[in-house]
Amino acid sequence: MRQYIGNRIGLAIVGGTLAALGAYVWLRGHDRLFDLPPNTKILPPHVSRALAAEPWPLWAVALALLLLSLTALRWLLICLGWGRRAVRDGTGTAMLFVGLKGVEGLGRAGVRVGEDGLRINVTCPSTADVGAVVSKLDQDIVGRIRREVRDDEAPAVVRLHVRR
Repeated sequence: MRQYIGNRIGLAIVGGTLAALGAYVWLRGHDRLFDLPPNTKILPPHVSRALAAEPWPLWAVALALLLLSLTALRWLLICLGWGRRAVRDGTGTAMLFVGLKGVEGLGRAGVRVGEDGLRINVTCPSTADVGAVVSKLDQDIVGRIRREVRDDEAPAVVRLHVRR
C-alpha cells in the first residue's frame, strides 16, 4: 500500500483545508467566533462592494468549491479501491507465483476474479526473459488458474508490466 501514500497525504491536505474553511465559515455565520465582533469585515471594502453589486462571482466560487469537493471524493473512492470490477483471489495469486518461481526479481503479481473473467497482472524487471514469462503464462499457468478459480471457458486478460 506504499504506492497510495502520496494520494492519502494529498487527500488529507485537501480535506483538512476544506473542513477548516467550512468550520470557519459556519462559526463566522453563526457569530460563534470569540475574537471577532459580529460586524467585523473580512474582505476589503472595495471587494465587498463589488460582491454586493454583482452576486455571480460568489456563485462561481461556490460551484468551484463543489467541483473541488466532488473531485476529492472521487479521488478518495478510487484510492480506497471502490469501483474495481473484480476481487482479489489468493489461490490464483499463489498459483501464479508458484508457476513463475523461476523468474528472478518478480515484483508484483496478482489475480482478480470478476463477472467478466480473470484479470492477471504481472510485474517483472527488465532483466527477466520476457519471452519465457509469456510462454509460461500462455502454455501452462493461465489454464491452471482458470480451472482452479473458475472454469476453462472464462476469459482472461493478462497484463505484463516490465520495469526499467
